[in-house]
Amino acid sequence: MANIKSAKKRVAVSELRRLRNRSQRSELRTLVKKTQVTMDTDVEKAKDLLTLTIKELDRAASKGLIHKNAAARKKSRLMRRFNRLTPTAN
Repeated sequence: MANIKSAKKRVAVSELRRLRNRSQRSELRTLVKKTQVTMDTDVEKAKDLLTLTIKELDRAASKGLIHKNAAARKKSRLMRRFNRLTPTAN
């Protein structure tokens, strides 16, 4: 354990941040899974949920919660899956 006062503070702050990040990452993963499950059942509801999921992925990437390429990959896979479900507009 740290002996210096500032190091003790740093340990405490790091622990709080770790717990907050873990919670937010868990919520994000749950939202992505919920969107995938909804795509199988209700396409209209999935469209709204997909919009929210993409917004949250972007927010997580901007805050450094996940890497920007990971967010882009998840968005791409979700959109590709959604576009396969919906009929083409052509």
